[in-house]
Amino acid sequence: MSTSSAVRIQESLLAPLEKRALIWIATRLPRAVNSDHLTVLGITSMLAAGLAYWYSSVNPIGLWIVNVCLFLNWFGDSLDGTLARVRDRQRPRYGYYVDHVVDVVAISLLMGGMALSGHLSPTIAAFFLVGYLLLSSEVFLATHVLNKFQISFFKFSPTELRILLIIGNLFVYYMNPRIKWLGDIWRLYDIGFAIGAAGVLLIFAITSIRHTVQLYNEERLH
Repeated sequence: MSTSSAVRIQESLLAPLEKRALIWIATRLPRAVNSDHLTVLGITSMLAAGLAYWYSSVNPIGLWIVNVCLFLNWFGDSLDGTLARVRDRQRPRYGYYVDHVVDVVAISLLMGGMALSGHLSPTIAAFFLVGYLLLSSEVFLATHVLNKFQISFFKFSPTELRILLIIGNLFVYYMNPRIKWLGDIWRLYDIGFAIGAAGVLLIFAITSIRHTVQLYNEERLH
């Protein structure tokens, strides 16, 4: 099944505003800038974000660098497909494949940097990454067998997650919070990403079961 025919489901909180902003930017970008340039910007900025998190273990200013990198990642990752659609220069199979290979590499780089930063437990970082990759795999499979490309879940998409991470970085930079819970000292990122890991694993379980039941009923043997 072609990815070009898949229905895009983007119902996040900021989706309407983001769509208008991306189209406005895309119509004003120089012709010399193309989608491949933006894809490279997206992955490069996420590598830089991971390194900046690592750097923040010795200098908190690294958290500000991370925020700049997250903005650049949003710009490149969110705009590459929009630019192709606005200019009618789409390559559906190439774009789908490259975009999602880049996405899984990018999240791995980010979580690796956070694990090295000392702000986030490596164990929790690993659990979140596993959950994210499992959910990503389910989305990729559902795109092909159900002709449905799910971008957001429960009003959240990567854009909202970037914003939460930027807010968290500022909070850690200024407050460096530690929370005592059940006799242990927990870092802000540990709590946030533990909740996030549980959330993506739960969404993975729900969507996997729902899609399995749907496909079973659609292809029931008689």
